[in-house]
Amino acid sequence: MKKIKLGILDQSIVRTNATAREAVEETINTVKLAERLGYSRFWISEHHNSTFIAGSAPEVLMVKLADETSHIRIGSGGIMLPNHSAIKVAENFRMLETLFPGRIDLGMGRAPGGDRITASLLNPSNDFSEESYLRQLDHLQRFFTDTAATQHGRILAVPQADTIPMQWILSSSGGSSAIAARYGMGLAIAKFINGHVTREVADLYRRQFKPSAQFPAPKVILSISVLCADTEEKAAEMRRFIDYILLQFERGNYDNFGDLEAIKNYTFSPAETDRIRYNSGRVISGTKEQVKQQLKQLAEEFDVDEIIVSCMSSNEADRKRSFELLAEAFALAGE
Repeated sequence: MKKIKLGILDQSIVRTNATAREAVEETINTVKLAERLGYSRFWISEHHNSTFIAGSAPEVLMVKLADETSHIRIGSGGIMLPNHSAIKVAENFRMLETLFPGRIDLGMGRAPGGDRITASLLNPSNDFSEESYLRQLDHLQRFFTDTAATQHGRILAVPQADTIPMQWILSSSGGSSAIAARYGMGLAIAKFINGHVTREVADLYRRQFKPSAQFPAPKVILSISVLCADTEEKAAEMRRFIDYILLQFERGNYDNFGDLEAIKNYTFSPAETDRIRYNSGRVISGTKEQVKQQLKQLAEEFDVDEIIVSCMSSNEADRKRSFELLAEAFALAGE
């Protein structure tokens, strides 16, 4: 059995009766904890038009997170590339590499990170087509290699840097895994989004992979939501919270969930219970030994040696404890 490395995906969740500032402060506290416990990476997401998620600008927050730590890799999980111009993404991440050389991951996706209206406002030229997304990826490579030009001359993405960020494609389907293979990038499989994604996505990527300077061989990371607690009862309580939240997301409700007491006493309808069962593959929960066994099975199933975990909880203490228990379960080499 391979030794499994663990990373963390953080979304800066704004809890009931809390503020966005408090959510971001928790993210900062969490990256410090992650480095101390021995986690390998810390990625942050891009979401828009929701009071529940404060993480809208990963390229800005990454500066603070990298500055507060010394060696853990800091990344975007991900930058929603169609929301931005390719040259601005290149310049943002070249600046990050200049400030923190060899520590930056650029994870990219093509989802809007919210609703399409907001995405259109972020980038009015966004037509949501795969062709445009691929063109952006082409341009990004040219900006990172200083080979971009027009009839008027070279176009440089500055500052110049000796290194470029490690590039990853976020995927919950075969289409994006083929794109990662084509560009010789790493593949991050988002099982926390699509609980039914199978190993075929990883196998397709490995079969079609074209080696690159950054990735001489294919590299796959699996991402999933994990809720780890000292007791099964506590884990079930945490699972109920995320089941409720995921149902709201599916309805397009990213705000106004009600207070925690209302969520705790909420009765799921038969249809909601069926939907929770359908989504069950997006989340792993239990005690540390139960979670360890499930994660090892997943790692073997997808043939990966690194898993990035997210943890959405009703309070900071439960979330912190979940990360601590995971680190203990996998004997991470912390400080």
